[in-house]
Amino acid sequence: MTVVLLTALGVGGASVIGGILGFIFKKTTHKFSDIVLSFASGVMLAAAVIGLILPSIDYGGKYGLVVTVAGVFCGALCVNLIDKLVPHLHKLTGVEMESHPKKQDQLNKVLLFVIAIAIHNLPEGIAAGVGFGTGNTTEALTIAGGIALQNIPEGMVIIAPMLAGGISNKRAFLIAVATGVVEVIGTLIGYFAVSVSTAILPFALAFAGGTMLYVISDEMIPETHSHGAERGATYSLLAGFCLMLVFDVLLG
Repeated sequence: MTVVLLTALGVGGASVIGGILGFIFKKTTHKFSDIVLSFASGVMLAAAVIGLILPSIDYGGKYGLVVTVAGVFCGALCVNLIDKLVPHLHKLTGVEMESHPKKQDQLNKVLLFVIAIAIHNLPEGIAAGVGFGTGNTTEALTIAGGIALQNIPEGMVIIAPMLAGGISNKRAFLIAVATGVVEVIGTLIGYFAVSVSTAILPFALAFAGGTMLYVISDEMIPETHSHGAERGATYSLLAGFCLMLVFDVLLG
């Protein structure tokens, strides 16, 4: 339990670290952000497949494949439902670049952007917590590490829009912390869910994998391929994916 709690704090703390970096590097270029986010996408992609989806098939027994496919689609549909309630992140990440918006309108869009990230952090946190259900701590930490890596650039991009919207430094930092707390809660929910009943483990693993695949495909890749750095972003994703493959072989 101690490892899980520390992992939850680490995953959530990554958003805070990203927020601190956002204060330091307020003028980070889109190209740099896209490269970092793409690398995180590759790490998360490998973690979703190797650490969640394939183990789901193994733990599912006779109907493992059916349960896994159902879980993946249920996870994706869950995040899709969330997207119906909040805007897509890639539609809002450029809010600070709009030309002379009214102050209140700009602030509303910024807060909507932050809320969208916070809500999306919940299924990511659940995915990190569910990973511990397999009993393979190394694999679970790898999954959590991939999610945490993705949280750093995500935490960075929310700072500049908030400051531009007139939010004070202190309040912007507290909001960044709040987005991390959501991830901590999600991690604990995922862990306790599979701890209460191991029977749901195969479905829970696939569900978590589906949420990660959806976020990667629907949010992260479009965002990293919309500012002219597509080639670098693609190779960065491959580098992150292959790095996770190497870790899996060396630590497996």
